[in-house]
This record gives sequence, structure tokens and C-alpha cells, in this order.
Amino acid sequence: MASTKPTILLAMDTSTEGCSVALSGSDRVHANFILSPREHTQRILPMVDAVLKDANISLNEVSALVYGRGPGSFTGVRIGIGIAQGLAFGADLPMIGVSTLQAMAQQAYVQQGATRVLAAIDARMGEVYWGEYQLNEQQLMTLIGEEQVLPPHAVLELYADKFDLPMTPVGTGWQAYAELSSAFNLTETVVVSFPHSEFMLPAALDQFLNGQTVMADQATPVYLRDKVTWKKLPGRE
Repeated sequence: MASTKPTILLAMDTSTEGCSVALSGSDRVHANFILSPREHTQRILPMVDAVLKDANISLNEVSALVYGRGPGSFTGVRIGIGIAQGLAFGADLPMIGVSTLQAMAQQAYVQQGATRVLAAIDARMGEVYWGEYQLNEQQLMTLIGEEQVLPPHAVLELYADKFDLPMTPVGTGWQAYAELSSAFNLTETVVVSFPHSEFMLPAALDQFLNGQTVMADQATPVYLRDKVTWKKLPGRE
């Protein structure tokens, strides 16, 4: 007989100034989001406890632990994945990483009906974390091309023949670099600035149902800029 156990996913993200937790699979999605640029380590675990308590679910009942894998703040991504790994180790849970750019694109679809999204997070150092997403038949935002870290002028060169296509912008990169917003035919103002764990859940459920999970010791972040950092060190490529 097939198992009737519900799929319960616990998601968390600390990759940007936002700090968020969400839980799906019970009666509804339970979610909490706060802006807390320098207090992620103090905030995230109490938020996890609060969401589990609100849903009346224990950590051992969770099917998988979802984490914002980046891109985003180097420190924030490390905090998020480290805490998620600790919880997953303790409860023997598999893990699922979801892109922070994809999460923002998914939120734009759910809240604004967007079908094509340009995601840009301010990466500092005169660059943005960049990704283009399009809605698929499963109502999931899917990546077009690859996620990259680019200076604004490189984005403009890459999209020189696409400025007139209707796009929805998400992320802090649009406010940080006005030359981006002035170049594109944007269909909306930027409403989604930070990734929310709640909108990582659809992609995570798709991965879970397709067996795309890893154990805690195999969970990896996506910095995008890590190769640049290594190249600065002698002998590194």
C-alpha cells in the first residue's frame, strides 16, 4: 500500500538582509519574514521554533529541510546553510537547495502574475547577481541560461537585443544600479526585493518528488563569486 504520509517541507533563508522561515505540508503554509541585516544568527532558530509550533509539527515529522543556497551575502549564505545542516544532521533529514533568485521570481509570479522575470541582487563591488526566469507548464519559474555575477554594463551588453521584451524586475540590484531599470521595458516596478522562504517551497517540492535531495554533508552553497575569490590567490584557478 502506498504511503499516505504528507510531504512536509521546512525552508529557511538568510542569504540577504531578509531572514525567513516557512513550512508547508500541514493545513496551510506557515511563514515568517523579517528584515534583519545583522541578526540572522540570533533570529533564525527562534523563527524555526515559532513556525513549527504554529503548525503543531515537530522537526522529526518534517520530510526535508530546504535552504536558500544563494547567491547572496557570502556570510548570510554560510549562516543559512550551516544552521540548516545542523538541524538536518540532528533530525536525520535530507536537504534541498533552492536559488534565491528563483525564489524571488516565483514570488513575482504568485503575487503579480509575472511570467518572465529578471532577478538582480546587489552583489556590491559594482556587480549584481543576475538570472532570467520564465514560467513553465508546472507553474514553476525556470532558469533561462545561467545565473551569473556581472557588472551592470555587462548585463546591458548581454541584453542589447532584448530591452523591448516585457520583463518583471525583482531584487535590490535595480535600485542599486539605475542604468539597469532605465534600459529595460519593465512591466512592473520592483515589488519583490528579497527572497522569502515561502516561495522556495514550490521548487523544493518538485525536487523532493523527483528524488533530488542530498544528505546534510553534501549540501552546498552557490556564491557565484567564489571562483573570482579563488583566482586572487596564488596558484588557484
